[in-house]
Amino acid sequence: MAIPKLLVISGSLRKGSYNRMLLKEAQTAFGQAEIIEADLNFPLYDGDLEEAEGVPDDVKTLTDQIKNADAVVISSPEYNKGITGVLKNALDWISRVEGMPFKGKPTVVMSANMGRTGGETGQFMTISCLIPLQAHIVNGPMLCIATAQNEFDDNGALTNDHYKKVLSGKMDALRTAIA
Repeated sequence: MAIPKLLVISGSLRKGSYNRMLLKEAQTAFGQAEIIEADLNFPLYDGDLEEAEGVPDDVKTLTDQIKNADAVVISSPEYNKGITGVLKNALDWISRVEGMPFKGKPTVVMSANMGRTGGETGQFMTISCLIPLQAHIVNGPMLCIATAQNEFDDNGALTNDHYKKVLSGKMDALRTAIA
């Protein structure tokens, strides 16, 4: 098999986000792959904007990245017991593009959060938003890294062996879903 293309999506725009750190760990656990990092810095979805100007080019780029990826990994914090606005906005824009880019696409959802639940509710909402887009959600134990500020070292590496084991299992399942 050719080297798989893995699209990684962070639901946080912050460069130093724990979810970006988790995505880096996921890349390592996945193994050899061509990594594409999504940019979700889009205008807010607005039907009037879409009618006047069409779907923004950045959204079309992301849609093409999803279509061309072998799999997608989404890691996002939870904001106020829900999906982040950035991620929800991106999924809303994606839903407006013809061709259903997520349809059948093996997709893993995980989270790192400073709170004690690790972003569990946000993950459920993210999965709920991916269902109408027909993503193939790779099931298995949820990876919800709680008190994330204590789980990564100064270099951004995950330090907790339990979380590493769950992440490795998720990436193994993702590789299997691709095959």
